[in-house]
Amino acid sequence: MDQSESAEVTSDTVEWRLTRDPVPYPEAMAEMEARAADIRAGTARELVWLLEHPPLYTAGTSADPVELLTPERFPVFKSGRGGRYTYHGPGQRIGYVLMDLEKRGRDVRRYVCGIEHWLIAALGELGVPARQEGGRIGIWTGTGANEAKIGAIGVRVRRWVTLHGFSVNVDPDLSHFTGIVPCGISEYGVTSLARLGIVSGEQRLDDALREHFPAFLAEISGGTCAS
Repeated sequence: MDQSESAEVTSDTVEWRLTRDPVPYPEAMAEMEARAADIRAGTARELVWLLEHPPLYTAGTSADPVELLTPERFPVFKSGRGGRYTYHGPGQRIGYVLMDLEKRGRDVRRYVCGIEHWLIAALGELGVPARQEGGRIGIWTGTGANEAKIGAIGVRVRRWVTLHGFSVNVDPDLSHFTGIVPCGISEYGVTSLARLGIVSGEQRLDDALREHFPAFLAEISGGTCAS
């Protein structure tokens, strides 16, 4: 582990890792794939990895090429996660969540619901009234003309180990989202903690995610998903 990383074990089975410097996407994918294989083999703990990427677009398994509006703007990577196009870049907190659903009930829907509830609870600690919206992927806030997406979710499950996870807009350059139709939804914009007037958002969000992590584990391990 280099000086850009810190880690702690938050339970007997889960490691929490924070990487401060932007991680190239291919490097992060290779690390995630290797860790997932080790989790399945029983040689590594489950992992929550918080990080950032340099500016890039990713294409999920349902991505429609017409929704990539400026393909020359940033590198574009195919991703094995569900969903369509999304943007990652500096000022955005990304969480790769590698959980072993073999021992947590084999319920993918409950797992995704658990991530949604986890992000909503964490954002609530920062005073953001975040929510799910029926028929739309991600985490939303605001009403009327101010309604916008603040968090994205995209997961993959391989041999009952989860890969990928979520992103929350802390203080990214929101103009970078104009190169795609984010997650295939053109009717609404995107927002960030900074745009909502929340300062020191990254550290506060990280702290809130840690605080609500035990409830997330309890939900995906046998709780009931109530949207």
